[in-house]
Amino acid sequence: MSSVLPIVTPSEPPERLPRWLKKNLPLGNGNHFTARLVEELNLETVCESAKCPNRMECWSQRTATFMILGNVCTRPCGFCSVPKGKTEALELDEPARVAEAAERLGLRHVVITSVTRDDLADGGAEHFYRSVLAVRERTGATVEVLTPDFLGKPGALERVVEAAPEVFNHNTETVPRLYREVRGRKSDYRWTLELLGRVKQLNPALKTKSGLMLGLGETHEELFDTLADLVDAGVDFLTLGQYLRPTPAHLPVVRYLPPEEFDELGEAARRMGFAQVASGPFVRSSYHAREMAEAL
Repeated sequence: MSSVLPIVTPSEPPERLPRWLKKNLPLGNGNHFTARLVEELNLETVCESAKCPNRMECWSQRTATFMILGNVCTRPCGFCSVPKGKTEALELDEPARVAEAAERLGLRHVVITSVTRDDLADGGAEHFYRSVLAVRERTGATVEVLTPDFLGKPGALERVVEAAPEVFNHNTETVPRLYREVRGRKSDYRWTLELLGRVKQLNPALKTKSGLMLGLGETHEELFDTLADLVDAGVDFLTLGQYLRPTPAHLPVVRYLPPEEFDELGEAARRMGFAQVASGPFVRSSYHAREMAEAL
C-alpha cells in the first residue's frame, strides 16, 4: 500500500535528542511507592529492564508492566537493553506475587510481558497462563499479555490463549527488510503475522495488538505495507513509537520523527482499519494500555 506521506530514506544518525524527546520529571510520591513495592515483592518490570522513557510517569501514577520468567533473555535483539545470557530457574510463586502487586497498586488493567525463554520446552507459556489466572482471581482486572513468539513450540500459543487475556499483544517491532538486523536471526516476520492471526482463529473474542518502533531506517512505503499485513491478520490495536537507543552498543537511531509526523501516521493507520491506534514519540507497547483497552 502506498503512503500519502513522502518516502523517507535513511540518513546519518542524529547526534542530539530533539526538544520533543525531553520529559519533565513527575511530581508526587507515586513513583517511590511503585518502586518500593516492586522491590519488596522481588518483581521485574520491563519499565526498568528496557530503560523505558515513560517509567517515571507511569510509576508516579502507580502503574507498571510486569516482566515474568526472569530478567535474562535468550535472544540478542539489537534494540533491547534487557540482559542476555544464562537464564535462571522459574519462580513458581511469581504469578501470585504479580497478582499481589496488581492488587496493591489498584490496577484495573494489568499488562504482563516476559523475556524470551527459548530454553524452556513451552517457551514460558504455562507461566503466562498461571499469571493471567492469578491476577484475574485476585483483582478482577482485565489482563493484557505481551508475549514472545515461543518459536512455534507445539501448544504454547494455545495455552496462553486458553487463559483468555482480554488483549493479546505481540510486537512486530519493524519492517521485514530490517527484521533480522533488529530482532536477531531466530526471529521471522512471517511468524509474527501467523501468531497474531492464529490468536484470532483460536479465540475471535480476544483483542490483538502489535507495535512498531520507528526511526530504524524504514521507509513510509515499507511501514504502510507492514501495517496492511497487520490489518489482514486481524490486529485490532496498534502502537507506533520512536526507537531510542538504550546504550551505544545498540542499534543507532537513523531518524527522529517529529510529533506531527506521528500524528499523520496514526490517522492514516486508523483509516486502514485499526480499531485503536496510539502513535507518538513516547508511545510504547503498554503505554496507556488501559485507556486503549477500555475504549471499545
